[in-house]
Amino acid sequence: MNGTQVTPGGGGARADNSDRATAAIRPVDPAEQAALRHFFAELSVESRYRRFFAPVRPSHGLLDLLSGRPANVDAIVAIADGVIVGHAMAADLPERICPDASRITDVGVVVADAWQRRGVGAALMRALIARARARGVTALAMDVLPGNRRVLAMILGHWPDAAVGHSPDGLDIHITLPPTRPRETARPQATARPPDAVGKQVRPLVPVGR
Repeated sequence: MNGTQVTPGGGGARADNSDRATAAIRPVDPAEQAALRHFFAELSVESRYRRFFAPVRPSHGLLDLLSGRPANVDAIVAIADGVIVGHAMAADLPERICPDASRITDVGVVVADAWQRRGVGAALMRALIARARARGVTALAMDVLPGNRRVLAMILGHWPDAAVGHSPDGLDIHITLPPTRPRETARPQATARPPDAVGKQVRPLVPVGR
């Protein structure tokens, strides 16, 4: 499964650093593999180890996966000043692996060292989860190294009911997402009807979309 370096915190869809620069979240363009390669090469050994459970630099085949080329992979990036400062991906697991009614996606997130603890990982996770739920995903799977206590504490703080198991590589996290609430339709306000409308059915006007 995907290794996870960071988890949700606060903030919105854009992340701020201490210099008030912002990072915008968007899908990966499969044609920007050179930029992705540079991003992962610039990560510290520790950050790469936490993401891949080994201090590796992505091979060409792994870059295909990280750029979202397979049909079951959703990949997004955080961009600041035209440079990738964060990456997240969700690989939807096939039915042969999860034969029950759940739809599970395997999540991995990593942020450039200079941008860590500034909300970028949180923004990436929120965007990734929103996109997954739109696809009908009902649960998340993550891998976390046992020594990454800060991230584990953040996961359990955000999802206290998360199931935590052990694997040869680390900790397996399983998170059941709450059901998506249907968009509420505003009730039309009661208004007095003119005399000629008495006895007729008057279709109320309701807002459409947002």
